[in-house]
Amino acid sequence: MGSSTNPPRMVLYLYLSLSVFLAVIGPSVSSKLYVVYMGSSRGSDGPDEILRQNHEILTALHRGSVEQAKASHVYSYRHGFRGFAARLTEEQASEVAEMPGVVSVFPNTKRSLHTTHSWDFMGLVAEETMEIPGYSTKNQVNVIIGFIDTGIWPESPSFSDAGMPPVPAGWKGQCQPGEAFNSSTCNRKVIGARYYLNGYQAEEESEKIVTFRSARDSTGHGSHTASTAAGRYVNDMNYSGLAAGGARGGAPMARIAVYKTCWSSACYDVDLLAAFDDAVRDGVHILSLSLGADSPQGDYFNDAISIGSFHAVGHGITVVASVGNEGSSGSGTNLAPWIITVGASSTDRDFTSGIILGNGAHLSGESLSLQKMNASARIISASEAYAGYFTPYQSSYCLESSLNITKARGKVLVCRHAGSSTESKLAKGAVVKQAGGVGMVLIDEADRDVAIPFTIPAAIVGKRTGYKILAYLNSSSNPTSMILSAKTVLGAQAAPRVAPFSSKGPNALTPEILKPDIIAPGLNILAAWDCCLDKICARVLVSICHQIHNLTTATTLNKHRKPITAGPDGRKANPFDFGSGFVNPRAVLDPGLVYDATSADYRAFLCSLGYSDRSLQLITRDNSTCNQAFTTASSLNYPSITVPSLKNSFSVSRTVTNVGRPRSVYKAVVFPPAGINVTVVPKRLVFNRYGQKINFTVTFELTAPSKDYVFGSLSWRNRRSWVTTPLVVRAVRSKFGLWI
Repeated sequence: MGSSTNPPRMVLYLYLSLSVFLAVIGPSVSSKLYVVYMGSSRGSDGPDEILRQNHEILTALHRGSVEQAKASHVYSYRHGFRGFAARLTEEQASEVAEMPGVVSVFPNTKRSLHTTHSWDFMGLVAEETMEIPGYSTKNQVNVIIGFIDTGIWPESPSFSDAGMPPVPAGWKGQCQPGEAFNSSTCNRKVIGARYYLNGYQAEEESEKIVTFRSARDSTGHGSHTASTAAGRYVNDMNYSGLAAGGARGGAPMARIAVYKTCWSSACYDVDLLAAFDDAVRDGVHILSLSLGADSPQGDYFNDAISIGSFHAVGHGITVVASVGNEGSSGSGTNLAPWIITVGASSTDRDFTSGIILGNGAHLSGESLSLQKMNASARIISASEAYAGYFTPYQSSYCLESSLNITKARGKVLVCRHAGSSTESKLAKGAVVKQAGGVGMVLIDEADRDVAIPFTIPAAIVGKRTGYKILAYLNSSSNPTSMILSAKTVLGAQAAPRVAPFSSKGPNALTPEILKPDIIAPGLNILAAWDCCLDKICARVLVSICHQIHNLTTATTLNKHRKPITAGPDGRKANPFDFGSGFVNPRAVLDPGLVYDATSADYRAFLCSLGYSDRSLQLITRDNSTCNQAFTTASSLNYPSITVPSLKNSFSVSRTVTNVGRPRSVYKAVVFPPAGINVTVVPKRLVFNRYGQKINFTVTFELTAPSKDYVFGSLSWRNRRSWVTTPLVVRAVRSKFGLWI
């Protein structure tokens, strides 16, 4: 009897033990990392009290288990805004979303990085410091720019503190020690450095190697953006002889604070929000981010960058972010009106390699390859060298292991590229080299114009040039080619032009807000990268000075006084490509007039989108109401006017503030969008003092409707200044197909 009952008892015991074990580990198995956002941190509760309240919420979610609550907790956000990051099950996430005071709950989303001569090209030379008229000539040393990115390589000459005064007294940040980074690594230039790893580690494979568990930069992206915006002047900088000359950032005497949130090109929401939270407490004046979502974002308060920047701006911090690298219509990210969103443009400098075909044709492509062929070799399409189980079509993209060594050896291969990744372009060169190829022509189907430092003679061409090469291959029985080493070419193309990869409007979230706001050099820029100064990046942000919030001084003309172009076909660019235009760093310091928006304006903007008093108060944690709501989001005092659904007529008001001469007069100059009649009242603005504000009204009347957006401009002009506002209008049709 005993022998017959023992097995069932053992099975029951094991079953119960397993059930208990699963009950204990169950939440961790099925849980994910979430952000619980709870609005502004304003009020009487201090950071310690907020932390205690967050732990209470987590304890309640875990049915009174303090141990499980502590184990699930990752971050508490206590300075710029309230909330926390924690591991939660879907059920717990739904439960906490219904709790009082919670604005939103969203999963830990992955973000992607948007990745010398540029400042000369923009009109700044040598060690010019770009001081602000009316302020101390040493003002720039008191400006602190925070970079939320991949960290920094502090030993770079761009980050020298030679000749800089002591750190500003109001700075509250720290130099966090870590791998290859001591608390003494910072200096009077790089005054703060922090790193954030919890959100990344929660989502990535545990065995994935993290290089430098510290604020030290292992990818170069953060060092690049920091040096481009605020690097010191460095003489004799070049990339192995290319682009020789001096290099400097836009504000070379400004201070740098580093917030490393991005690891191996991945950045996660909970880390980003922790960086925003610390930056508010630390006392930065500007925050720069060259990263964003892979696709257009959702609601403003389900988006980490939008949330963090909203509260940063509420604390007086200017936030500058990149628009993205997708390049297609409506692909822009970082869409909130409280963010200055920057698109990428070219300078008048290109890096090219010559391609000489056997029929005598001389072509060129983008390249940083210093290798060259000493003699011509047979050129074939990579599809002819397909190997193994790969089809010719697959091999045409030079995928790993897709090339037959016997067929590829000693030849120049023509490969295709369809994505946006720089790394995959480099990989194709490595694949060709491993297969014995002596050179490569890479047809970039997206026509992105980005130069790459290949390890073999190689050049990137657009579709048009690529088709010429393929046509030659098909028409010749023995096609040959020789690829020359890269060289620097100045003035070969009209510049600036909008980079093909730069994301574009219309704004997919709130079409009444024009994005991007401006463009600035972001294509083939020479700047600091890891331990040297000789690498090229395809993205850069502009953080010129603490007054860059004014966007009225940008230009829509290139250096030849012709309209800025965009796309591989050189079409005339429009505000969806460049916003207000190409930033003018000299004029931005003395703009004449500015469009100011306050926190109250942003609250009224949110109400115009349908936010209720209750939802607004959850965000602001005060008694804000929608009594002063705008009738439409177009009414926000933005330096552009976008009307995405014009029926018959529509009027909108704006307010400009005089920051120029106390006594000045401006006259309205209108270039109306096609088919739209535009009137401005008043037509003259007469200012009697500095800081004076004047309202004006713009009325749009539909006269000859177009099927798409049309563009124009309104400029306020006097003898010293020309302050321009883009006008963007689209008429709407009724359900019967008639224009209304």
